[in-house]
Amino acid sequence: MKNWVLGLCIGVLMCGCKTSPTGRTQIALYSSTQMAELGNASFEELKKSTPIENEPTVNTYVQCVANKIINELPNELRNQQWEVVVFKDPTANAFALPGGKIGVHTGLLEVAKSQHQLAAVIGHEVAHVIAEHANERMSQGALVQTGLQLGSAALQMGEVQYRGEIMQALGLGAQLGIVLPFSRSHESEADIVGLEYMAKAGFDPNGAVLLWENMNKNAGERQPEFLSTHPAPENRMSKLKQALPKVAPLLEQAKAEGKRANCKVV
Repeated sequence: MKNWVLGLCIGVLMCGCKTSPTGRTQIALYSSTQMAELGNASFEELKKSTPIENEPTVNTYVQCVANKIINELPNELRNQQWEVVVFKDPTANAFALPGGKIGVHTGLLEVAKSQHQLAAVIGHEVAHVIAEHANERMSQGALVQTGLQLGSAALQMGEVQYRGEIMQALGLGAQLGIVLPFSRSHESEADIVGLEYMAKAGFDPNGAVLLWENMNKNAGERQPEFLSTHPAPENRMSKLKQALPKVAPLLEQAKAEGKRANCKVV
C-alpha cells in the first residue's frame, strides 16, 4: 500500500505539475486536447438544451467585448476558433470552456450595466481557461477520490472500528479543507488575471468593482464563505480594489497603443 501511494505521488509530481498565471503550483493531469473535447461537447449540449438569443444588437455587443479580450490572449489561445453565444437565461451568469467557447446569459446584461462591467465578467471567465482551472479541478477531484479509496482500504485492512464514520468525516474534511478553498482560490485568481486582460484590452478595471457592487445588491442570503466555492463579495471587492493600482499601467499602455473600449451597450 505504501509503495503504491508513493508511486502515485511521484507519478503525479512528474507528469502533472504546472504553474498558474499568478505563479501558483497546480496539478493538471489531463491534456489540452482532452479538455477541449470536453468543453466542445458540453457547449454543444448547452446549445441544444438552452434557448439562444438571436437579437443582432445584443450579439454584436457581447461579441465586441469578447473579441477585445480574446485579442489579448497568448497566441495559442488567441489563434483558436472562438465561439461566443448569448443564451436566453435570466440568471446573471457567464462562462468560458476549454476549446474556445464563451456563453453569456441575457440576465447578466441586466446586472453588468456597462461594457467595462461585461468585460470584467468575460475576462474573469476566460481567465479560468487560461489558468486551466477546469483541468485542475478535475485532477484534484480524481486525486481526492483516490485518496479516500486508499484510506478506506487501509482502514478495512486494519479492521478499524467505526470505519464508516471515519470515512464520512474524511469526506467532509476533504470538501471543506481542499475542494472549497481550492475553488475559492481559482475564483480569486481568475478575478486578478481577468482584471489584467480587460485592462490590456482598453476596458476600465474599475468596472469589475462596480459589477460586484451590483451583484451584491442582487444577491440573496449567502452561505458562510468557508462553505462556499466563491469568495464573499466584500472580500472579492476588497482584493479587486487592491489590485487596481497594479493594472493601471496596463490600461495606460493600451490607450497608448490606440486600444479603445468602444462596444455599444444595448
